[in-house]
Amino acid sequence: MTLGEKVRYLREVEGTLRGIGRAMTQQEVVAAIREEQGASISQAYLSQVENGARRHLTDGTRMMLSRFFNVHPGYLVNDPEGFHTELVSDARVGEDSLDLWLINGAERFSRDAPVSSALLRVARNEDSRKCLILLSAILEMPSLADRLLQALSPSVKTDQGGQEQ
Repeated sequence: MTLGEKVRYLREVEGTLRGIGRAMTQQEVVAAIREEQGASISQAYLSQVENGARRHLTDGTRMMLSRFFNVHPGYLVNDPEGFHTELVSDARVGEDSLDLWLINGAERFSRDAPVSSALLRVARNEDSRKCLILLSAILEMPSLADRLLQALSPSVKTDQGGQEQ
């Protein structure tokens, strides 16, 4: 994957994580970096990176973008020719796939804010797999989910089947 493809992908994921429901525009990324980090990058520079006109980032720009997108700075480079993601451990690839699946689910349920928010919260967790396994364990115990929901979110009312009223 090229650097430009990675940045475009990160803009898409960031838009979803921020609840926009679409990829952030280059201009939105520039404005958010200025607001959140007090740093600057031009939209034209970002466009050149994404279109392949700039194949490398300066160290300062790489650090700024890695902080903004919350990725390791080493991710923001062109992958070597012949590089395959299968070279990453199976556990991490599975976790990334699970997180993307959860993010897609959050988009599909965007009209159901509590469900969409819950899916995004699990996707953002460092170990989303563990979160889902914990949820499964909670659901194995009759009425535990209802009791936990009532204790943690008393304003949410549910019926006998656990559906919000």
